[in-house]
Amino acid sequence: MAAICHHDRVLQLVNMTTAGEKQYYAIALLSSLFNELPSWWRLGVLYDIACVLHRSMNKWKILPLLLPRIDWGVSVFHAFGHQWLVNVWFGFSDGEGCERCWGALKKLAPVL
Repeated sequence: MAAICHHDRVLQLVNMTTAGEKQYYAIALLSSLFNELPSWWRLGVLYDIACVLHRSMNKWKILPLLLPRIDWGVSVFHAFGHQWLVNVWFGFSDGEGCERCWGALKKLAPVL
């Protein structure tokens, strides 16, 4: 799993040791990324299950001091199930930077 900036540059990577995208991988990425940022910065997060992750983090009080600094949105291919206001602050970002990254890297590792 990766955190990719607006211009599709890799910021952080997480080595997934279990099958599937577990929420704790995304939480680990957010925690690590915020440790590198100034305390006054906000972060826009486009994630295909952003609504689920945000709800879980609120419900279980995960990273409560960071939650007010996160603006959530969903990637373009998942946006049709949401109100358009979810992504209005993200401009032309499609949230598919990770997919482009994996496409570029796929020749380096075999498919299991």
